[in-house]
Amino acid sequence: MPFPTTANVTGQREDEFTSRIESQTARIPSTGYLGAAFGAMAGSAILKIMGKDNWALFVGQWAPAFLIMGVYNKMVKQHGSDRYSQAA
Repeated sequence: MPFPTTANVTGQREDEFTSRIESQTARIPSTGYLGAAFGAMAGSAILKIMGKDNWALFVGQWAPAFLIMGVYNKMVKQHGSDRYSQAA
């Protein structure tokens, strides 16, 4: 009887953790991430107009992160995150 390796135990924990996160983020529609990105861009523009250049740069850098999270969310909804490992 083989003993479970640390990699298998860690992998199972990671899979459980990932599935919990994905079940929560799947509730957010893809347009929510797009809206957050546009909100970050608008907030950045407003901060720039107000003369708060450092804050404008900080907030403006959130937009790509929101867009990437939206793409990931959409891919997980369409294909699932563990499609290949569960088939084996």
